[in-house]
Amino acid sequence: MVSTTAVKRALAALATRTDTATRPYVAVIDEAEAARTDLRRAAAFVESVGLDRLSEAVAAAERDGDEGAAERGRAALATYREFREVAAGGE
Repeated sequence: MVSTTAVKRALAALATRTDTATRPYVAVIDEAEAARTDLRRAAAFVESVGLDRLSEAVAAAERDGDEGAAERGRAALATYREFREVAAGGE
């Protein structure tokens, strides 16, 4: 099980690193995508990062012309929205 604190710490470190070519929006999208496969990790992602930040990451990818990252981010957003709908009693 991944703790919310661990996810926050990892994403903060990725967002502030200067020794990597990975853009911060890619780190957010990568974590969102990876977390979809584990419900606890997905919940920790939504709690610590949030869907607003994921939406911002998708917008940043689009502005940068990184369509691959943007598409992965949009797919992750769709999955998290489906999780919410199911949790709220939807189909």
